Amino acid sequence: MTSGERIDLASAFAGFDDHWRPRLAARLNGQDVRIVKVQGVFPWHRHNEADEMFLVFKGRFRVEFRDRIVTLDPGQMVVVPAGVEHRTAADEEAEILIFEPSDVVNTGDAEVSTYTAQAITPLA
Repeated sequence: MTSGERIDLASAFAGFDDHWRPRLAARLNGQDVRIVKVQGVFPWHRHNEADEMFLVFKGRFRVEFRDRIVTLDPGQMVVVPAGVEHRTAADEEAEILIFEPSDVVNTGDAEVSTYTAQAITPLA
């Protein structure tokens, strides 16, 4: 992850297989661009101080709110406002880009679990 270098997202996603373990693709202005493969359902949580943006690269992905579900296809995105409880899910494997402040923990205010990324691994 060197500033000013091209990042090939297809190659980056091809470089790992695990789900719900974000990789750091880039950092800019105090924000991370994280990529993650997802499948199944992530725990309910919120990020009290930060908005979070999800952009689908491949597959179908949902962001579930307590009052509605937003389903996204490749090229579509949604911003979850700070403080809004949500969970994410994908019935089949999907590849997602996440934009959020660098200090945001992926599970927000949820209890530490197997879904909690202890550190965000940079792309090789």
